[in-house]
Amino acid sequence: MTDAFAEIDPPEPPPVAPQETAAIDQSDIDALFDDIGAPQPASSGVRALVESTVVNQERLPMLEVVCDRVVRSFATNMRHLTTDAIDVSLEEVSSGRFGELMNRVALPAMFGVFRIDEWDNYGVIVVEPNLIYSIVDALLGGRTGGSQPQRVEGRAFTTIETALVARMMERALADLAAAFEPVAPINIALERIEISPRFASIAGPSNVTATCAFRVEMEGRGGKFLIFLPHTTLEPVKDKLFQRFMGEKLGRDTLWEAHMERELRKTEIRLDAVLASREFPLGTVRALAVGDTLPLGVGADTPLALYHGKVRLGLAQLGQRNVAIAVRLLNDIGTITP
Repeated sequence: MTDAFAEIDPPEPPPVAPQETAAIDQSDIDALFDDIGAPQPASSGVRALVESTVVNQERLPMLEVVCDRVVRSFATNMRHLTTDAIDVSLEEVSSGRFGELMNRVALPAMFGVFRIDEWDNYGVIVVEPNLIYSIVDALLGGRTGGSQPQRVEGRAFTTIETALVARMMERALADLAAAFEPVAPINIALERIEISPRFASIAGPSNVTATCAFRVEMEGRGGKFLIFLPHTTLEPVKDKLFQRFMGEKLGRDTLWEAHMERELRKTEIRLDAVLASREFPLGTVRALAVGDTLPLGVGADTPLALYHGKVRLGLAQLGQRNVAIAVRLLNDIGTITP
C-alpha cells in the first residue's frame, strides 16, 4: 500500500528549439507609424503660399534710422514728463506675421491703435505690463530707485492708468511722426486703446508686419513697448525705406535745408537794369564814332528790365533817390518770364 501512494516525478518537457529574432527594417517602421516618416509631396501653387510659415525678412535700413531718431527724441520727452532719469534703447527692428506677433505679447497689456492719415492706414503701439505699471508709478509720484512695481493679477486697468499710459503713447507717436518727416511728412493720431489683441486687429493674421521694439529704463524700473507697422501701411514709402542713406534719393534733410537757406540769403547777386537793347551788324558797330546817335525806340516812361545774367527777373521804373539814380520795382521778382 505504501508503494501505491509513492510520489511520481512529472516527465520533463521536451527542449524547445531557440527561435531566431526577425530583423526590423525601415519598411516595418514606416508601416508601424503609418508611413509618417515617408517623404510627403511638396505643396505648390496657392496651397504652398497659404501653408508657408516663412516670412520674407525684408530689411528696411531707413526704418532703423527712423527708430534711432525716435530713441533720442522720446528719451528727452519722457524726462520732461516724469522728471526721472530715463534711458531709452532700440532693441530690434524685425518682421513677422501680424497674428503671431500679437499672440506673443504678454498680457495684460495696452494696445493703442493709431491712424496715419497720409497713408490711409493703421498701426499698433503695444505697451507691456512692466512698463505700464512703471509709467503709472512714476507719474503718480512713486519713489525713484525702487524695485519693479508689482501688478495685481486679475485686475483690469483703471481709467487713470489708461489715461496716463495714453499720454506716453501720444508722445511716442508724435516722436515717430517727427522721425518720419525726412522720409515723408505724416500725421499720426491715437484713435483708441484696447486691452485685448483681438480688438486691435488692424491687419490679417498672415500679413507681414515690421516690429520696432524699444526698452525704457527708469532708475531700476521700466519695460518695453513695441510699434507694429504692417507692410501694407508702409507701402507708400517702402521704396524710400529700402534706401541706406538719408540723402541717397530722398533729397530732404531738415538740418541741411536750414543751413542752405541761411547761406542763400547771404549770397550777393548782381542786377542789371536794361532800358533797351538792339542788335546791329558788326560793320555798323565798327563804323560808330564819337557823336553818333543810336535810336532805341523807347519812350521816357518805358520801364526797365531787371536781369541777373541772362535771367529776366522783372520790371522797374527809373527814378532818383538821395541824389542817386534808382529804380522802383513794378512787380514781384520772378513773376515776369524771360
